[in-house]
Amino acid sequence: MKILFVHPLYPDSFWSFKHALRFVSKKAAVPPLGLITVSAMLPSDWEKKLVDMNVTQLKTKDIQWADYVFLGAMHIQKESVDYVIGECLKLGKKMVAGGPLFTQEPQNYEMIDHLVLNEAEITLPLFLADLEKGVPQKIYQSKEFSDVKTTPIPDYQLLSAKHYAFMNIQVSRGCPFSCDFCEITTLFGHKVRMKSTEQILSELDKLFNLKWRGNIFIVDDNFIGNKNAIKTDLLPAMKKWMQAHNFPFTFNTEASVNLSDDDELIQLMVETGFKAVFIGIETPEEKSLHECNKVQNKSRDLLQCIKKIQQAGLQVSGGFIVGFDNDSPTVFQTQIDFIQKSGIVSAMVGILNVPKNTRLYDRLKSEDRLLSETTGNNTDLTLNYVPKMNSLELIAGYKKIIRDIYFTKPYYKRIRSLLINYKPYKTSPVKINFVLFKAFFKSIFIIGFVNKGRSGYWKLLFWTLFRRPALMADAIEYSIYGYHFRKVYDLRNKKSAYRQ
Repeated sequence: MKILFVHPLYPDSFWSFKHALRFVSKKAAVPPLGLITVSAMLPSDWEKKLVDMNVTQLKTKDIQWADYVFLGAMHIQKESVDYVIGECLKLGKKMVAGGPLFTQEPQNYEMIDHLVLNEAEITLPLFLADLEKGVPQKIYQSKEFSDVKTTPIPDYQLLSAKHYAFMNIQVSRGCPFSCDFCEITTLFGHKVRMKSTEQILSELDKLFNLKWRGNIFIVDDNFIGNKNAIKTDLLPAMKKWMQAHNFPFTFNTEASVNLSDDDELIQLMVETGFKAVFIGIETPEEKSLHECNKVQNKSRDLLQCIKKIQQAGLQVSGGFIVGFDNDSPTVFQTQIDFIQKSGIVSAMVGILNVPKNTRLYDRLKSEDRLLSETTGNNTDLTLNYVPKMNSLELIAGYKKIIRDIYFTKPYYKRIRSLLINYKPYKTSPVKINFVLFKAFFKSIFIIGFVNKGRSGYWKLLFWTLFRRPALMADAIEYSIYGYHFRKVYDLRNKKSAYRQ
């Protein structure tokens, strides 16, 4: 068999970091971990090829080469998915599809030959067995959750690693919490299922032997979902591995805000080489936290939690949402003030999205407030539900947040706030390489001379040089992020004005 894996294109958004990646000559932030994991589950004697459309163009000859085209995608990739399907149909090529988009909306993809849904560890062997018998079915589904200890090491060798800013691994699936807007527990359940420590070390060995050095993103939706196992087993083993290999990687991940409750866990993470963590803050409004059942964020000083994590040596990026039923017009300034005080430089603010198979979806459907299917992009100024607040007021307020937190003066002020509060833990000497030098000189030219607001850039660099010189690389990195965020905002505003 000849199998072509196709990873559809992501649209330009705050989450893509497209404009920032150009400074480090990368084409995508992370590779398609799901597809290269599925590849490792296929017979070893099959020929396999990967086209990540975020890195390279999908060509007709690629599709013609394959016996089957395997597609994996999330909602935000819908537009590109439709293009790939159209090309395969034109060429009469059989398709196999799986992943969150197809699992949540199989009824929209009747043209796909075989839908292998839910978790591939369970459904893919059923498809392969039927394929070998010559009787593959249209759809394979399961309500069971897999034992991820059976998950193989992904086929990282399929990747052109030089095009990615991060490699990625998965430690666990599932989340113990029940936020009503989140589809993660529908896809992966509440029970946190972890790979063995030996599996994770083997994946690190694989990436090390493939000569990868630098950032690794642990893609778990909540890395600390099983705190005990993480703290007593996995992290001590990872720390020992990192020490033995002279700290070749730095780790980023996602976690719930109750990370701040465990000093020992935070310390162990930074000693292992963790640099940053993404936390779903959502809103500082207690009523809205109650509404969406964000119990882990309720009744706590969220600002103090963030500052504690930063001071311990982890940078914090955060997710924020506006558009809850309990949000009043004052929420926009409340969010701005909170973000500025927090020192969260990468503050990913979005308008509430309503994905299928969530408690929020069921509630709004019963209230006849759903307008359309979600785009999967909570920053594209679209609403797929009727908010309690006036829609135009909500969109205008959202734009105000983005403008006020990402435009130069408040943005650079927030970087300084982080650099004052952030106390990095030194695991190994900072490795300066050609890519970093190139990014620095590009930032000088583009942000320091060509771009508007350049005075803020120079003020930040000189401030950092005299006040926090050891964090100069972080200051430059966040300056580049700011350029990306403003670029996306400007492009989105132009499109919005054109539609009007």
